[in-house]
Amino acid sequence: MVAEAGGRAAGLLGRRSECEALDRLVADVVAGASRILVLRGDAGVGKSALLGYLSDRVADWRIASAVGVESEMELAYSGLHQLCAPMLDLLERLPVPQRDALATVFGLSAGPVPDRLMVGLATLTLVAEAAGQHPLICLVEDAQWLDHASAQILAFVARRLLAERVAVVCAARTGTGDDVLAGLPSLPIGGLSDGDARTLLLGNVHGPLDAAVCDQIITESHGNPLALLELPRTWRAADVAGGFGFPASRPVAGKIEQSYVQRLRMLPSDTQLLVLAAAAEPLGDPVLLHRAAEAVGIDMAAAAPAMDAGLLQIRGRVEFTHPLVRSAAYRAATTADRHRVHRALAVATEAKADPDRRAWHRARATPGPDEDVATELVRSAGRAQSRGGLAAAAAFLARATELTPDPAKRVHRALDAAFANVQSGAFDVACALLAVARDGPADEFQRARIDMVRAQLAFASSRGNEATPLLLAAARRLEPLDVGLARQTYLDAFSAAHFAGRLHDGVGIADVALAARAAPRPSDNKPTAGDLLLDAFGALADEYEAAVPLCRDALQKLRRDEISARERLRWLWQGLVLALELWDDESAHILSHRHLQIARTMGALTELPHALSSHVPLLVFCGELSAAASLVAESQSVKEAIGISTAPYGALSVAAWRGKAREATELIEVTIREAGSRGEGVGVAYSEYTHALLCNSLGQYEAALAAARRACADPEEVIAHSRGLTELIESATRTGRTDLAAEALDRLAGKARASGTDWALGVEARARALLCEGDDAEGRFRAAVEHLSRARVRAELARAHLLYGEWLRRANRRVDARGELTIAYEMFSAMGMEGFAERTRRELLATGATVRKRSVETRNDLTAQEAQIARLARDGLSNPEIGEQLFISTRTVEWHLRKVFTKLGISSRRQLRGALLR
Repeated sequence: MVAEAGGRAAGLLGRRSECEALDRLVADVVAGASRILVLRGDAGVGKSALLGYLSDRVADWRIASAVGVESEMELAYSGLHQLCAPMLDLLERLPVPQRDALATVFGLSAGPVPDRLMVGLATLTLVAEAAGQHPLICLVEDAQWLDHASAQILAFVARRLLAERVAVVCAARTGTGDDVLAGLPSLPIGGLSDGDARTLLLGNVHGPLDAAVCDQIITESHGNPLALLELPRTWRAADVAGGFGFPASRPVAGKIEQSYVQRLRMLPSDTQLLVLAAAAEPLGDPVLLHRAAEAVGIDMAAAAPAMDAGLLQIRGRVEFTHPLVRSAAYRAATTADRHRVHRALAVATEAKADPDRRAWHRARATPGPDEDVATELVRSAGRAQSRGGLAAAAAFLARATELTPDPAKRVHRALDAAFANVQSGAFDVACALLAVARDGPADEFQRARIDMVRAQLAFASSRGNEATPLLLAAARRLEPLDVGLARQTYLDAFSAAHFAGRLHDGVGIADVALAARAAPRPSDNKPTAGDLLLDAFGALADEYEAAVPLCRDALQKLRRDEISARERLRWLWQGLVLALELWDDESAHILSHRHLQIARTMGALTELPHALSSHVPLLVFCGELSAAASLVAESQSVKEAIGISTAPYGALSVAAWRGKAREATELIEVTIREAGSRGEGVGVAYSEYTHALLCNSLGQYEAALAAARRACADPEEVIAHSRGLTELIESATRTGRTDLAAEALDRLAGKARASGTDWALGVEARARALLCEGDDAEGRFRAAVEHLSRARVRAELARAHLLYGEWLRRANRRVDARGELTIAYEMFSAMGMEGFAERTRRELLATGATVRKRSVETRNDLTAQEAQIARLARDGLSNPEIGEQLFISTRTVEWHLRKVFTKLGISSRRQLRGALLR
């Protein structure tokens, strides 16, 4: 037995270590630290009992709880609503955007679509507020059945709790819920030992038990406590005496659920129906259940036998004694009875107060096509989309499609449902709905839409090579039907082709460009930024020099203020690709910054990872590696919050420029393997470019040359190809392959002269200097430094000083070399580019200089997040504003700032500017 704790005799047989872990969690939270724990185990293994033990231990805390329900998984935020309900009295304390986001998703007010990230931040703030006076514990039962949105928000909040007195403890079933709350600290809950299992079993069997049967039960139960407690209740005397008819072939969970089914069937028919109604409605509202019972024609007194049997409790809310009771009640019921209770629940649910749940119950109560119910579901889908509940909207539209009697209307709704399911990530459902649309009487425009959604599905599910030909075919089919939609689809095809790159499946960028150039023009002679982008990409695929003016026109259009925020959000990523290909650091910085700013301001969560990963290379080229690392971490958090997986381009860039050989090499190998498997050629090219950069920084020129040649294999792979040329020229000259360097310089010079930016001309002059001698080389190096000094790209400038210094040393001009190398060394060290810094230090030592090796330890030891918080505080942002921007709580900001002050040896915000400059 476990020792008594917290006022409850912890009579949890064989759970000493688990209870001790929960006791430590409680102690940590009382001491001021947040703790997260997911109890993972099979059904019936005792997770609920451990949650009960913990609940008694913290009886004087503020407690919030939620229960995942299988039938509610498609209703967005239903689990979060349960969890936050006891804290909604604090809603007014939240900043207005956060308060409005929660009020909207909980149906407390109407408003624009709230971004899921804003909902997560609002929940984080609400939780932190609730823990202000007393510690808070959030207990979640059956987390594997949480709706997707609630599970994402819960994981988002859990990862950002740090200095609040908050505990989040969830129970999730293994097998079913392995991917729920993945990556959070977990405590595996296994079965009891054979000795404890025997004690538990014999203590609950009244009468003789055959020894062989006892051994068999213990073996097959795998120590599962619920199996040991529940199975004997349904056995006959013959079963326990000799094991006759023992159901040995079913898994434990099935046996347990079947045990509950048998116990439920022993109840009166009215009681069974009432229990089914409770199982179909997870709100746990006794008043709602009472109204549903009246609608079915049952008295609430019918609940008594279920309560006496230990299956159901009705107090402040309706609760099942174990989640498997709910599952057993619903799954074992006949279809007719399910329809009957859902119909009663629809009647009992107030249309004005909760129209969406009423619509859902009506849909589940309807056996066949019903236009009235389908129309109501479509309205519910619209409301769900306005609350940001894409999964719920997709579920409503899918069911509406099933219930639509008119074939033509069914095609229309199937397409809407398919697109919604693409957005929500339910790709299998989207495929099935596309099949429904294809089989129906679709007109030509709908057929074109089918092609378009199918292509978007391919692009959304994989950035590989399958999407390009599909998008191209869809765009061609849309041309005579909707010119604007066709041109946008062509632009999407360019994006897909850029991702596919060298791994394209027979349809590459040139094919898209040829089709796009032949596409109809807008009839109003007022081209949008999207039209200009399409023209620019089409021209760029033909001839770089001729395309530059068109690219500049598109970039200028995107930089103008008259373009709406929504349009800029739609096109800014593609504009950034153009800016980088033109070596236009000013436009790239402006567009990237705006992209990130608009994505955050509009709450465009699905766009935010692209905005973050696009901004990272700009920060790296500008030498701001700490800020770049912060965005990499933020991007990873956002991707985890919304459940998407993309190549780690930002992390690759930061690791390579930092000279972290092991970290960068591992990322490169994984990215090449994964990108190659899904046909994402740009991932392969970018990985090879960063590999070449890393090797050049470390002085490993043979490896750098091999990687650079692979990076430049396909000229159509913009950005990676151009940057790869600079690495190829440097490594080729260092290995004596001047023929390769000269050929690469010809390609680079053509682009640089056409572009004409200081960045392009500086890089071209630096590269040309490597192939020159004497005064000509020195003049080129000086020109490179002059051009790059006028650009934002300080990392490129530092490399110019390094290469110039190396050339001077080889020319035996040691004093002059020390000057250039010292500048480079100070720049690389300040930027945290340790690979290049060490290469520069070795060159300085070769000149006879004495150089103290600088490393992370000799610079200030602020973490990436601490540095970012310090900069924001220096710039005048308040703690709540910093928390809102970085998706952490105000208390966590305060905790980090205390550490910043200690590390920098300061005591106030006023001292931050000087301390950070030092």
